[in-house]
Amino acid sequence: MAVEYNDDSIRSLDWKEHIRLRPGMYIGKLGDGSSHDDGIYVLLKEIIDNSIDEFVMGYGKQIEVTIHDKTVTVRDYGRGMPLGKVIECVSKINTGAKYDSKVFKKAVGLNGVGSKAVNAMSSYFKVQSIREGKTKIVEYSRGEIIKDYPLQPSDEKQGTIITFVPDEEIFGNYNYIFEYVEEMLWNYAFLNNGLAIYFNGQKMQAKNGLYDLLQRNIGDPNGIAYPIIHIKEGDFECAFTHSNRSYSEEYYSFVNGQHTTQGGTHQTAFREAVVKTIREFYGKDFETSDIRTSFMAAISIKVQEPVFESQTKTKLGSQYIEPGGQSIRNYISDIIKKNLDNYLHIHSETAEALYKKLLQSEKERKEMAGIKKLARESVKKASLHNKKLRDCRVHLNSNHEKRLETTLFITEGDSASGSITKSRDVQTQAVFSLKGKPLNSYGLSKKIVYQNEEFNLLQAALNIDESLENLRYNNIVIATDADVDGMHIRLLLLTFFLQFYPDLVKAGHVYILQTPLFRVRNKKETRYCYNEEERQRAIKELGPNPEITRFKGLGEISPNEFKHFIGKNIRLEPVILKRESALAETLAFYMGKNTPDRQNFIIENLRVEEEVL
Repeated sequence: MAVEYNDDSIRSLDWKEHIRLRPGMYIGKLGDGSSHDDGIYVLLKEIIDNSIDEFVMGYGKQIEVTIHDKTVTVRDYGRGMPLGKVIECVSKINTGAKYDSKVFKKAVGLNGVGSKAVNAMSSYFKVQSIREGKTKIVEYSRGEIIKDYPLQPSDEKQGTIITFVPDEEIFGNYNYIFEYVEEMLWNYAFLNNGLAIYFNGQKMQAKNGLYDLLQRNIGDPNGIAYPIIHIKEGDFECAFTHSNRSYSEEYYSFVNGQHTTQGGTHQTAFREAVVKTIREFYGKDFETSDIRTSFMAAISIKVQEPVFESQTKTKLGSQYIEPGGQSIRNYISDIIKKNLDNYLHIHSETAEALYKKLLQSEKERKEMAGIKKLARESVKKASLHNKKLRDCRVHLNSNHEKRLETTLFITEGDSASGSITKSRDVQTQAVFSLKGKPLNSYGLSKKIVYQNEEFNLLQAALNIDESLENLRYNNIVIATDADVDGMHIRLLLLTFFLQFYPDLVKAGHVYILQTPLFRVRNKKETRYCYNEEERQRAIKELGPNPEITRFKGLGEISPNEFKHFIGKNIRLEPVILKRESALAETLAFYMGKNTPDRQNFIIENLRVEEEVL
């Protein structure tokens, strides 16, 4: 039967309906909070951006962020929203002061959408503006006003207070991971010298901008080839060095305070300028890869009316500093050429250390050339004769939305690989099968990545040979049994990533798959339990004598059951590097030679485990 197409077929959505129907257009992906770029963090960022813009314009030196359970509150001490326009500011699309470039010349939130998106996607949203001795409060639920309070006198300090609870109808059973929130807030602090940010009472403040950011992310001061070079001029700032512990490039790039995780025109211009300046200073035509190997940098630029390649503002597309002005490429090139050249002439010891690092990279590249060639041939040959990689149909070069959905499960054993392969989403989920336990790569050079068959095939599957920018899967999920052997394999894989590709972990791409330990069921209902507490609750709620199954390995879970665990309700535990833990020392303790300290650690933790049992 044909569907009629007439006047009644045309429907207009109001602002909140459209946001809730197409949330991805406004905040990228949704997610449950296990990934640092999940939607609940974008909601938080959109509110904080407004407070940051107030600070940038010279109003309010303190921002307070609190998260309790799923309730988020952001309090600033800026000018406060105009009291007669509070409702319009948070519930009328394309309304805001940032369209007037005189008021917000280089703001982050330019589209008049941010707070409205948060409002529409929150089960509860409350806005309070305090200004000129008065306050205006409005409460919402999913974008609808539930209470509009009359204007009242107030003796509180002026500013804006936003409280919201992301809607579980949209985000499911989500949770905020505080390490992700702290990282976001620290970046704001590094980019805004003098701004004090409090997160659940913890103060975050920086004095030296991107120098402090890079120093914090380096962790171990002995892990760099020379002291950090810090350049700041006009609307551009950068800090950079070369690592002694990593082989890949690592960038922390920002535009108007926005973390551009996908880079953009400013990052491209900076990379080109550094290569050109170094070549000219040393009078040697170094290969680009020799200069960029192990390079670590933080860059920030302020652009008037920036153009981003997506609503989530992760990649800058602007070509000019301001409309009709100087190109970003020439602007950054001029600053780097002048300042870096001067710095290296003045600091001869740093210039010498940098030169030695470049010569070392050149030597290693030439030594590795033959090994890489054999490794690539080995990959081509292996891919013809085995099925280690069961690929998905969508890859990173499709589009940004699909890139965010791609996942590679790394499994061990035929049964586990078979179960996941049969139950996966073939469009976006791929499976890589390990053969036995991988090698302990701690302390080994990167040659082992190409000489060891498992590592060679794995890095080829991930497509991270030349650059992490080519990563084919957004999520790398280690899926091993929850027994001693499975834990050991997990640790060996983490050692491989931390030893050779730590940026994958730092960027939040690596996860551990959580699978149920128990199945509890009666004739009417089946519950999957991930811990003893959930098992006890299921037994109690399902009634007497339910059937209880203890899963000892992934291979025991049928493909039909596995669909529940790697689909919409997948539980992923992100691998997070805490800043207070030095990577080199951590790897040495867990994966180095057997030491009395580690033996004592194992013994003590076994005692704790026995007490729990």
